[in-house]
Amino acid sequence: MSDILTFNSGPKKILSRDETIEDLNSEILSLRPEKFSDYIGQTETVETLKIAIEAAKYRNEPIEHVLLFGPPGLGKTTLAYILAREMGGELKITSGPTLEKGGDLIGILTNLKDGDILFIDEIHRLPKSVEEFLYPAMEDFAVDFVFDKGMHARSHRYQLKRFILVGATTRAGLLSSPLRDRFGIFRSLDFYTDEELVTITKRSANLLDVKTDDSAAFELARRSRGTPRIVNRLLKRSRDYAQVKADGVLTKETVEAALLLEGVDQMGLTNMDRHYLKTIINYYKGGPVGIDAIAATLQEENDTLVDVVEPYLLKKGLVTRTSSGRKATDKAYSHLKIIL
Repeated sequence: MSDILTFNSGPKKILSRDETIEDLNSEILSLRPEKFSDYIGQTETVETLKIAIEAAKYRNEPIEHVLLFGPPGLGKTTLAYILAREMGGELKITSGPTLEKGGDLIGILTNLKDGDILFIDEIHRLPKSVEEFLYPAMEDFAVDFVFDKGMHARSHRYQLKRFILVGATTRAGLLSSPLRDRFGIFRSLDFYTDEELVTITKRSANLLDVKTDDSAAFELARRSRGTPRIVNRLLKRSRDYAQVKADGVLTKETVEAALLLEGVDQMGLTNMDRHYLKTIINYYKGGPVGIDAIAATLQEENDTLVDVVEPYLLKKGLVTRTSSGRKATDKAYSHLKIIL
């Protein structure tokens, strides 16, 4: 049975098996924007969704199904929350790996009401047998049941309410064409600029009642890999450090000291990033080398390296992908202070 997170635009609490009330208050209710006017960055995506919502309300119908893709932590789930509030519907959240059988998905679909939003995270990891139930659900708002087997088999079509599917994926290329083509709105989320992350940092610091100056906010922003989720996490770790080791005020110096303990360097690279680059340089002479070999050397999953580590390293020009594999760039050697 999959984990379902239910959200209603009214003043209900949000709860899942792995969350506590404190987590919800600090993460979702405090830091997560609740409307488009509070959402920072991804300007074109936000404008596209606002236009689609306004047009759908004018026609008194749900918006088309939405596919959001991009690296983790850029706001895909947050946009689903805002979409639910703007449309006045209820948000139900699940993920591709937890929907193991067609019955899991059917149970969710048959309980959706008109205008509800079903958010499926990591939708590229849906099993094929489950994915096929989505095709008629997305196109015709119906699911087909088959009773009995063999010569006694009977088919029954159950009509669903008009819901909105919001799919999120870090690897859009792994989506099958039949599923991808059934989405009406495709939007790619890109890494944030330092300026946008500074704004997010100041907003989060204000909500967390943390005193910070501009230099501290910029230091957090430039070390956060262009990702709001990371800047909020580093802000909390820096807050802890400042309250214990300093006077509770975040300055550039306290942020630098806190992030030194976290293993986050000036470019935002973590210990895992540096191990990844050093593996290519030290074990494979700078590459090219296949991702399977890197993963085996690091004893990490391929998906972790491809989805979490590589996107930022590629963006910063520290590694390149070639037909023969991954290759460290001169910039990587320079950053790690390794002489060619």
